[in-house]
Amino acid sequence: MHSSHLLLEEPIRMASILEPSKSSFFPALTKIVGTLGPKSRSVETLSGCLKSGMSVARFDFSWGDAEYHQETLDNLKIAVKSTKKLCAVMLDTVGPELQVINKSEKAITLKADGLVTLTPNQEQEASSEVLPINFDGLAKAVKKGDTIFVGQYLFTGSETTSVWLEVDEVKGDDVICLSRNAATLAGSMFTLHASQVHIDMPTLTEKDKEVISTWGVQNKIDFLSLSYCRHAEDVRQTREMLKKLGDLSQTQIFAKIENVEGLNHFDEILQEADGIILSRGNLGIDLPPEKVFLFQKAALYKCNMAGKPAVLTRVVDSMTDNLRPTRAEATDVANAVLDGSDAILLGAETLRGLYPVETISTVGRICAEAEKVFNQDLYFKKTVKYVGEPMSHLESIASSAVRAAIKVKASVIICFTSSGRAARLIAKYRPTMPVISVVIPRVKTNQLKWSFSGAFEARQSLIVRGLFPMLADPRHPAESTSATNESVLKVALDHGKQAGVIKSHDRVVVCQKVGDASVVKIIELED
Repeated sequence: MHSSHLLLEEPIRMASILEPSKSSFFPALTKIVGTLGPKSRSVETLSGCLKSGMSVARFDFSWGDAEYHQETLDNLKIAVKSTKKLCAVMLDTVGPELQVINKSEKAITLKADGLVTLTPNQEQEASSEVLPINFDGLAKAVKKGDTIFVGQYLFTGSETTSVWLEVDEVKGDDVICLSRNAATLAGSMFTLHASQVHIDMPTLTEKDKEVISTWGVQNKIDFLSLSYCRHAEDVRQTREMLKKLGDLSQTQIFAKIENVEGLNHFDEILQEADGIILSRGNLGIDLPPEKVFLFQKAALYKCNMAGKPAVLTRVVDSMTDNLRPTRAEATDVANAVLDGSDAILLGAETLRGLYPVETISTVGRICAEAEKVFNQDLYFKKTVKYVGEPMSHLESIASSAVRAAIKVKASVIICFTSSGRAARLIAKYRPTMPVISVVIPRVKTNQLKWSFSGAFEARQSLIVRGLFPMLADPRHPAESTSATNESVLKVALDHGKQAGVIKSHDRVVVCQKVGDASVVKIIELED
């Protein structure tokens, strides 16, 4: 597996680029999050998505009701059972999203240089002169000359269904705008984005709270994607709310950075959140185009150094209607991997796209190719330098395990963990081989019944680059005698052999706790 690691800095035979890549059980170390919707909710399609490499399913409550999403999730559970592939669940909040209310759902044609009025009066019919919206404070937020973008929900940017408006004047509660291009707005849902303008709406709306406390609790969601996260306080308030909802106290919060406000408070948000989603669709409207790449690289670096998962959105938009991505998109996916993203999030491509399964497998193949030329050596040195000395106990064990695995060309790293922290730290050093995190369940009791924890921790590693979880048998505690440890290790090795990542004579690095000490050992497999 490791002889295939190339470095772009070394001379490379051009013909070798065309050699077909070996297929492996884990399609790529980089994870893929798929947004489920009309085109990706049948058991058959979902099974295809899981086999192609989707490991997190995103349920977007900006559209569709709880009942609709429940049906999709029930189908996903059937697909998980039949494919034996684990999948985590992410609930995406609506947040302060501005929407155009088009009750008749008729197409609306806007002419270039024509005037159009945005009004909070939702009783009015949407037409080419008037667009009713769901927010009454827009007139107070914008001024003459500001830019407002209106596009189909999850617009890919290539449609003629989006329009750039320039604020011409503010009249009472209405905003009169000049249309910069001609467009036909077709489809049921349109979102509105005012560039670099503060929208005075709560980050968690009442509808969001209701969905989380009903649908979220019922389905024990693994991740909550907090849309339009603008301040660290947004994450803190959401966490307070989750703590009161029983099982959801374990749910991880991923802050979605969508605008300049979130960008300005990025460092504080990163400290509070469990992970970050860089929402490039909306950021691409808020930021000048020439600044988007800079933000991406800087944000991914910060996430990597903090050891928190970073997820990138909007990569292969053109695959919504085409079987192949454009050259720019294919390169973009590879660059996302080289820049350090943990996961790629697909939106329109799987939600309403014609080729959800093909999109996932194409993105997975590009990620796998990019991982071969990821400069692990340089990355490792940078991370160690950033962490500084003295290192914490866990950090030093994790970095040593990765270094040892690379030096002995191990085929996998096996890590025993109960909270998932040790495994995530190993992944932080970006080993070139998969990390099998064996999650040891912990028994809890409320005096009436036993319950095991561990399923959350296992599923939450499905968004981290290079981590592949496996739930251990609860009868085998992680810290116990070496004999039971050996039996858990044997199960993990068998799992690796079945998956085809471990062969006889391979070396494997094992990271585990024995008593109070953490141990990193290298084992060589016999026949």
